[in-house]
Amino acid sequence: MVKIPSPRRLFRSRSRSTAGSSGGADICAMVAEHEKIEWEVRPGGMLVQKRRTPEDDAAAVEYILVRVATGWQWHDVTIDATATFGDLKVMLSLVTGLWPREQRLLYRGKERDDCEHLHMVGVQDKDKVLLLEDPAVKERKLRSTTLAQLMGVPCHSFVQV
Repeated sequence: MVKIPSPRRLFRSRSRSTAGSSGGADICAMVAEHEKIEWEVRPGGMLVQKRRTPEDDAAAVEYILVRVATGWQWHDVTIDATATFGDLKVMLSLVTGLWPREQRLLYRGKERDDCEHLHMVGVQDKDKVLLLEDPAVKERKLRSTTLAQLMGVPCHSFVQV
């Protein structure tokens, strides 16, 4: 929210302004002191916000540190503040070894979808996110390991020489 000083200070007449300074520059200085926005006066006398280049936007990317709890372990992950929970799952797959589809992320007691953005949900720097393994995947893994143990050796020779 931009806090603008009273209109009397913004639009005072030129006769009352200080000598040697233009009225547009005074307005720019007054507004800029309240907010960290850069302003410029165009040749027509219009006061506008300065344009930003793509290099400035790339430098302004904000990264946050997310603490992820996986039961008994903690992982600190640095990620873009505007990333999605799906992006966070991909980062966590490198750390935990679980595929993204095998993960469930809980933030503030709710499971979050892959398409939800971190900043829109309210994830801030050093917030905690809980990582759980999907129960259906866990059950499938358990069933396959017990089946492999029951089968024993997968190939038996029927004829002995």
